[in-house]
Amino acid sequence: MNKKNVIHLTKEGYEELKQELDTLKQKLMYEVAERIKEARELGDLSENTEYDEAKNEQGRIGSRIAELEQILNNSEIIENTDSSQISVGSWVLIKNLNTSEERSIRLVNPQEADVFANKISIDSPIGRALVGRKVGEVVKVATPAGPVKYEIIGISTRSSEQE
Repeated sequence: MNKKNVIHLTKEGYEELKQELDTLKQKLMYEVAERIKEARELGDLSENTEYDEAKNEQGRIGSRIAELEQILNNSEIIENTDSSQISVGSWVLIKNLNTSEERSIRLVNPQEADVFANKISIDSPIGRALVGRKVGEVVKVATPAGPVKYEIIGISTRSSEQE
């Protein structure tokens, strides 16, 4: 595999994407095929919105399946064991020096980013600012509301829920 095309995923991220792929292949494609079959039985396909919607949904699911297969086939699971420096897979405790608010985030690749689960992409402004940094360093991040300074309070290879 070409090193340029390797997608580094955490073990959890890999498993989530694999589960999504399995769900799409087993459940949703079958359900959409049934909807298409039922819509065909309604008659004239030229003015059949149920048929059009089901075919569009089938296309969206097919595209997502292809995307997930490409990601999983080109992925490498990262085993982050170095907690002295921030990298993909690191849990980072940061303090917003503007508001004194502390927040724990995990840096991940864009494929598994989920802001609601505190999984932040390494390609995001804060992700780019944190990668390679160490505890005690202060980083400045440009945001739409203006620059924000964060102090790196802690780095871990495991979340507080896992410890």
